[in-house]
Amino acid sequence: MAVCGLAVGLNGCGESGNGEKLGPRVIPLGQPVPKGGGRQMVGKPYKVAGRWYKPQDVTHYTEVGTASWYGELFHGRRTANGEIYDMNRLSAAHRTLPLPALVRVTNLSNGRTVVVRVNDRGPFSNNRIIDLSSRAAHALGYRKQGTAKVEVTYMGPAPLSGDDSFERRFLAQQGWAHYASNESGPRMAQPMALGSLPKPPTPNQKPAAPPQRPQAQLASAQLQPVVSVRSPTPAAPPQAPVANGGFAIQADPSR
Repeated sequence: MAVCGLAVGLNGCGESGNGEKLGPRVIPLGQPVPKGGGRQMVGKPYKVAGRWYKPQDVTHYTEVGTASWYGELFHGRRTANGEIYDMNRLSAAHRTLPLPALVRVTNLSNGRTVVVRVNDRGPFSNNRIIDLSSRAAHALGYRKQGTAKVEVTYMGPAPLSGDDSFERRFLAQQGWAHYASNESGPRMAQPMALGSLPKPPTPNQKPAAPPQRPQAQLASAQLQPVVSVRSPTPAAPPQAPVANGGFAIQADPSR
């Protein structure tokens, strides 16, 4: 019975090949999952697949290692501290950190960072250090690959109410968050600051007046001789011959 009790307490570990049994699904798939409802705990040392783990309270913790994720199989079941696992929230399982806790997780292959709520125990395979929810793995861009090299940093206790507004705000402030749906896509470049963009002209704005020439230049220009090119004098129209056989003499006024 003690073994069964431990297995139920570890139902959200994310690894189903270690002999631990899953607890009953208390929330059916497709139904909303309530937040919170668990307890603060550190827990006693426990053994899974022949290996002992010793939970402990911490003030500082940072570790680099492999992260995995867990999803629908554990959705709607009790976590190690009595909450209900929701694969669509930013949460995680850790083997020894106090529960519930907030940790910052960075995917070292693409630089993405999320904050998640640790409310479960695990993972227990291949020396992985953290098991993220399906939602968190999707945001970090490794859900398709299954695992990623990450850095995990403890931030402090999480509220018992299950309030996840801090985690959601942190994610929304990330520049790459709009591209998180494309898990294999490139990282988003830093957006240009709005202040560095030129402002569009105001509607009905009058065009800027041409620059004024300095007064000295104007005075100098007035003293310069004006040179004009005269058009050639048009040829006079031919005169009709004088009647009675006379002749007419035409003088050119330009000569």
